[in-house]
Amino acid sequence: MSLADKVLAVNNDLPIRTDLPVHSGKVRSVYWLTKEDSRRLIKEKGYNVHADTELAVMVISDRISAFECIWTGEGGMQGVPGKGAALNAISNHWFKLFREQGLADSHILDIPHPLVWIVQKAQPVMIEAICRQYITGSMWRAYAKGERSFCGIEIADDLQKDQKLPELLITPSTKGILKGVPGVPEVDDVNITRDDIINNHEAFRFKSPDDIALYEKLLKEGFDVISAELEKIDQVFVDTKFEFGYVTDAEGNEKLIYMDEVGTPDSSRIWDGPSYREGKVVENSKEVFRQELLNFFPDSDILVNKDRMEERYALARDNELPAALIQKVSDTYVGIAEKIIGEKLPQSDNPKAEIIEILRDQYGLIA
Repeated sequence: MSLADKVLAVNNDLPIRTDLPVHSGKVRSVYWLTKEDSRRLIKEKGYNVHADTELAVMVISDRISAFECIWTGEGGMQGVPGKGAALNAISNHWFKLFREQGLADSHILDIPHPLVWIVQKAQPVMIEAICRQYITGSMWRAYAKGERSFCGIEIADDLQKDQKLPELLITPSTKGILKGVPGVPEVDDVNITRDDIINNHEAFRFKSPDDIALYEKLLKEGFDVISAELEKIDQVFVDTKFEFGYVTDAEGNEKLIYMDEVGTPDSSRIWDGPSYREGKVVENSKEVFRQELLNFFPDSDILVNKDRMEERYALARDNELPAALIQKVSDTYVGIAEKIIGEKLPQSDNPKAEIIEILRDQYGLIA
């Protein structure tokens, strides 16, 4: 079997029993289970959720997106070997630590396969919360142009690129387009302030004003847990994104949980510690891939200029990236995952067949 065959590129065609269309994002596909299968699994597996909770099978692919496009490589490589398994393993590791340290649960109920989660349906809080410990990336670009206020927070004048910030900054943005919120533009992913959230907590889907403080506490504690663990393997936790939602447990108690993925190379910046101390930034995140793309194409403006989106889509569609570039990205993802989990990353030779067999034999979910 070739390396390309081991990559799970298409993940929305599995014969998982569902009454609804498969929701397929850039990386993950979600199969909402029938009410009957959800109730059966909750009972059989003893999941700590309300009996009427909707469950889904979430399958991660090895596809890679950057600059709002999906990219492929030479030799039929439709994704990055090991990428999906790396993202899941890292998230699983952090979610387990969060639970053990009493922070909060996640939406994940079960992990049947390295590329698969069984998750509970949550009511999402409509905020993507970015925690920043260093000034870099888009924040540095804005700062270098003179901006000093970020999501209502004023920062000092004398900061240098890639410097550690005096304190952890929470710079939230909207998740989706929110309508009718005073002072918040009706566009996706727009920056908001803490006052915006406090004054309009219901619009952001918080159940009570007190939950805003809980959300901030979970943000900071989650960041600190990951940062401390990464420090043990001499890696620097630079910034990351958190998402939250509400679920109901078996006793009918509603609670705020972590959602999506956490502390991964897709949702975070992670720097190599020894290199940073020498004054050099070495990324262990998707930023490696973004920089490779910017250096690979002669006219890199296509990748950053939103007025050239059609050209960008054509660039991704019509260009297979060199195998060496794809392998470098694979090495980054697999390497940081193995450092974090402290063992060899489990990878599948035939992921689709393995997933179908497990979901059929152990979960009774194959149609």
